[in-house]
Amino acid sequence: MALPNLQDFQFRADLAENEIEILKKKIDCMKVSIQSPGESSTIELNQLLQENGKLKHQIAILKRYVESLRKKESNNKSSVTSVSDTNKMDSHTISIYDQLMELLLKAINKAYPDVVDPPVIITLSNNSKFGDYQCNSAMPLSKLLASKGTKVSPRDVANKIVENIAESPIIEKLEIAGPGFINIFLKREFALNILMSLLKAGKVSPPSVKKQRIVVDFSSPNVAKEMHVGHLRSTIIGDSISRLLEYLGHDVLRLSHLGDWGTQFGMLIAHLQDKFPNYLVTSPPISDLQSFYKESKKRFDEDEAFKKRAYDCVVKLQSHEPDIMKAWHLICDVSRKEFEKIYERLDIKVIDRGESFYQKYMEQIIKELDEKNLLEEDEGRKIMWGDKKDVGIPLTIIKSDGGFTYDTSDMACIQHRINVEKSDWIIYVTDAGQSMHFQLIESCAKRAGILTDKQKLSHVPFGVVLGEDKKKFKTRSGDTIKLVELLDEGLNRALNKLKEKGRDKELTEEELNAAKEAIAYGCIKYADLSHNRNHEYIFSFDKMLDDKGNTAVYLLYTLTRIRSIARIANLTPEQIKAAVETTSISLEHEKEWKLAKVLLKFPDVLLKIMKDLYLHPLCEYCYEISCAFSEFYDNCYCVEKNKNGETIKVNMGRILLIEATAIIFEQCFDILGIKTVNRM
Repeated sequence: MALPNLQDFQFRADLAENEIEILKKKIDCMKVSIQSPGESSTIELNQLLQENGKLKHQIAILKRYVESLRKKESNNKSSVTSVSDTNKMDSHTISIYDQLMELLLKAINKAYPDVVDPPVIITLSNNSKFGDYQCNSAMPLSKLLASKGTKVSPRDVANKIVENIAESPIIEKLEIAGPGFINIFLKREFALNILMSLLKAGKVSPPSVKKQRIVVDFSSPNVAKEMHVGHLRSTIIGDSISRLLEYLGHDVLRLSHLGDWGTQFGMLIAHLQDKFPNYLVTSPPISDLQSFYKESKKRFDEDEAFKKRAYDCVVKLQSHEPDIMKAWHLICDVSRKEFEKIYERLDIKVIDRGESFYQKYMEQIIKELDEKNLLEEDEGRKIMWGDKKDVGIPLTIIKSDGGFTYDTSDMACIQHRINVEKSDWIIYVTDAGQSMHFQLIESCAKRAGILTDKQKLSHVPFGVVLGEDKKKFKTRSGDTIKLVELLDEGLNRALNKLKEKGRDKELTEEELNAAKEAIAYGCIKYADLSHNRNHEYIFSFDKMLDDKGNTAVYLLYTLTRIRSIARIANLTPEQIKAAVETTSISLEHEKEWKLAKVLLKFPDVLLKIMKDLYLHPLCEYCYEISCAFSEFYDNCYCVEKNKNGETIKVNMGRILLIEATAIIFEQCFDILGIKTVNRM
């Protein structure tokens, strides 16, 4: 999806080059002014410096833009609406919001060149009568000018902005409403070229972003303990964030910081030695690690002699004694196999990199922190402070008994991810209760010089999962709900839902199983992702499996209905692909145009999510697509049949719009980690 007219490309390129020259001259003049500070006040000098930096930044943007346009030049200058132009389209989708921001910023700078860092406010319009987008910069600009002694009404400001907006292949017309709102109407030709380009490629390409190396730390269960509902949110949210970033072209490393080291392994190994003394020769049958853990914990709490042996095993584990390491590997391998079963069912890809991995790096980080005089003695332990103004507690780097802590591990971990993994951005997906911890880790890492301005650290917190009684989600006996049991119940309920609708009589066994899994796992994921992650949410299978409203079931049904239209029209994928070469998408009807405009929002939705890492806007967007499609389908016939059920007319322009809708819809589902099916 790209700017649709090659002549416009050249016009924009020439305009950009001229503007660069003007900006360069302005910068040269400013430098002269800056060299003679006596001619202006300190305030004026600071303003010139700010504008100087801003203009340099604009020049860099324009140079890149001109270069990209030159690459697009071609001897073939077809019309804007020609389908053949789709072969020359950019491989990235266009962000309408970014394009409008660029146009409006240039217009405001031309209209009011003395205003430094002007407000550019663009919003979506709630009513198509008042445009598709609105620029609401006039009122704040009017106030800003008034504060500098220039009184101009917001409406006059809006008129001046409109006068300076360059011609654009995106904008059909501009209207000024009320006290100074600028209503922006999109061109249908622009939408047509974008959607035809999508169909030509057979996929929707991501918007352009600067590629980064990103580590996403999520899921992170503990060895010898089963994954439970508490791991659900981190696993689902972390996977979806990873999918989004990968789709946008980033180099993503998915890591699960496995709890596979520490005191508890001493008691597990000691219990293993007693229960399976021949473990070195015969692999012990300890598939139920949860029970095994409870048995060892009971002995640890009640038997002093066993507790002493457990501590001895910890020392031997830290010394890497072969027999003890063999026992440790056995326990870890059993856990990993169980975790992998859950990940496979949920289609989660993640690399285990446990606490044990970072043990060898802990001594190194302690030595470096000590050499920088960042460690302080505190009642026998060694602590480290970050910025005391932001976080009023320290990290405990070494305990009073000489042992390491989670703080030590996390400091070694962040250093490895930056220095060895070369990450530009580290994302931690954990419950909100750990927010203070990651603030402290970030603060200390910055103070130690590990985390610099070149890297970014983000903590993605989330609230707890509640039961329908609005209390922490547990079993009736008060135990934490095992994740595998939750998934099994989801499968049973999904199957019952399908049978209620008689789908077991219409679908093959293979189709029924695929639909059952898509609904069960999809509804669990969607229920989580559709809520603001900062909030707690109530886990309710009844609500999740509702086939009305903003649920995975409703959206999956919508997608299968979209896909069924081509089958009803007896159109093969090859026929639809051939039609792209000869037929244009129909955008004449208001409901066709409404659906198209919703589809155009796709790149902006993703870019917003990448900035704040909240995924519920993507779920809201999926529901918006579904609603717009339903309105379109109810008002615009795609296939007409006679009384005998024979097809008498196929509106191929609308079939192509449906195909574009399905492609974007399916890409959204993929980012959410939800599998789709052709028949439900």
